[in-house]
Amino acid sequence: MKQSFLMVVLTFCVFSQYTFSQETVENPEKYTANNKGKFYIYWGGNRESYSKSDIRFKGADYDFTIYDVEAHDKPKGLHVDYINPARMTIPQTNFRIGYYISNHYNVSLGVDHMKYVMYQDRRVNYSGYYPNAGSYNENPSSNQLTLDYQFLTFEHTDGLNYINTEIARVDDISFIFKLPNTDKFQINTVAGIGGGILFPKTNAKVLTMERHDDFHVSGFGASAKVGLNFTFFKHFFIQAEYKTGYIEMNDIRTTNNPVDKAEQNFWFVQRLINIGGIFRI
Repeated sequence: MKQSFLMVVLTFCVFSQYTFSQETVENPEKYTANNKGKFYIYWGGNRESYSKSDIRFKGADYDFTIYDVEAHDKPKGLHVDYINPARMTIPQTNFRIGYYISNHYNVSLGVDHMKYVMYQDRRVNYSGYYPNAGSYNENPSSNQLTLDYQFLTFEHTDGLNYINTEIARVDDISFIFKLPNTDKFQINTVAGIGGGILFPKTNAKVLTMERHDDFHVSGFGASAKVGLNFTFFKHFFIQAEYKTGYIEMNDIRTTNNPVDKAEQNFWFVQRLINIGGIFRI
């Protein structure tokens, strides 16, 4: 009786193992079904829009503010510089590396290499004082002046470097499009928030003084983003993002004299297209 019982149990175990193995082979878990423990990295390009900004310039013998200053980015367009290691910092680019702490959440560190260029030859309101007013082709009158090149140039073109950390949530929405195999093609939504420091190399010429030409921690920023991620063959993806944020820079170096500084704050909107990979180590 005991031997018969053992035979039944053994047969059941063997059958169960065989059945489970068959199901695993026929219906293997998708690599894309679980993200926890994966790393990802991406590289891409961006375009920016900026809000108007009040910019204050101050030094030993001047202290003036120009109001509602407009600025633009400096796009490179489709160019080989995006993949040329020696010239990758010339275009507007984004780099990020991250790690999934759960199936839906990841933390990351990245650099948004944006560019900010003040529009020239525009009439703006101003207040304050500076030496030799009227001698820089700026034509001051009625609390207004012209942003002439002889008077002032101001740009963060190497660049407006936003070094930041993010936490983001990723959700697979492939089922909406009835995609049968997410290991071949998967669609995810992305949403996240972040914050970090501004480390620009500001190109400014103030009242004909020699410009400062070095990187400098100038302030901080915060941002939020949404996007879509398209993953191909488990490991490769294209990610489109829309990011908005606030930048506060209260310690901008403008000349070789450390006394000379500028300060400003503004909002930005950034559009990004990135290519990358996701993997387990």
